Amino acid sequence: MGHKEGELETCVSLQGYDLIGITETWWDSSYEWSVGMEGYRLFRKDRQGRQGGGVTLYVNDQLECMELHLGMDEELTESLWVRIKGRAGAGDIIVGLFYRPPDQGDRADEALYRQIGAASCSQALVLMGDFNHPDICWRDNTAERKQSRKFLECVDGNFLLQVIEEPTRRGAMLDLILTNKEGLVGGVKLKGSLGCSDHEMVEFRILRAARRVCSKLTTLAFSRADFGLFRDVLGRIPWDKALKGRGAQDSWLIFKGHLLQAQERMHPNKEEVEQKHQEAPMDEQGAPGQSQTKKGSLQRVEARAGSLGGI
Repeated sequence: MGHKEGELETCVSLQGYDLIGITETWWDSSYEWSVGMEGYRLFRKDRQGRQGGGVTLYVNDQLECMELHLGMDEELTESLWVRIKGRAGAGDIIVGLFYRPPDQGDRADEALYRQIGAASCSQALVLMGDFNHPDICWRDNTAERKQSRKFLECVDGNFLLQVIEEPTRRGAMLDLILTNKEGLVGGVKLKGSLGCSDHEMVEFRILRAARRVCSKLTTLAFSRADFGLFRDVLGRIPWDKALKGRGAQDSWLIFKGHLLQAQERMHPNKEEVEQKHQEAPMDEQGAPGQSQTKKGSLQRVEARAGSLGGI
């Protein structure tokens, strides 16, 4: 952090972030008195035994939160994990922050992968930080170095999505945001650097949507399913062509889309089967029409966040 605390506080007061993640703080015990920020709860993990590194997470003190200890060789990694209590009906969010030194060894990498595996079991995970894998091509899901390929295996194996699309340091995409839920993270923007830092600040929103459902659940009628049609629909898809040149994430989304379409065609749902024995419902003009179900109200919880890498 050096002497950037004043500039950071000015930036935070103007933007009103709920979360601020910082990597490479270079803090030690001499910073005990000077790193707090009014209106925020501070979580920090300083590098032990040598200079540099370290991670810090500021959380708006209006948010109920607690630090998590995953119990998996945490002393080997520069990482923080915090559970943020969701507002009514929204569920909790796990926020992780990580700094990976360029010279980090396989043992520390494996410890991080175990932590990610445990955290990714949560309903909603957002993991941000400086991972120092400049050779990864996220568009194609490929990498040159063995350590980077192992990291990609961890990301794919835990069904995580990487949402940053632009370089964050000198043409390289070192700072990443990973999530286990589509649509959880949005509004990703690069906001320039803080002071003389050579990393871009990354701004994003964490979006939580919870629907209070008032209509009946749709139940699939497997006893009436046409499995022959299901096999036929999937068998007609030219998979080699559909998946050619695609990475693991894109391939999974394509496969899932075709699978759900085939599922819809293979059988009616239980409500449709029951309605065959009933009169068609009437619309407001008295003509036969589709029955109307009341949609539940949609609640959105937004948390503005900033990730500051290598400042």
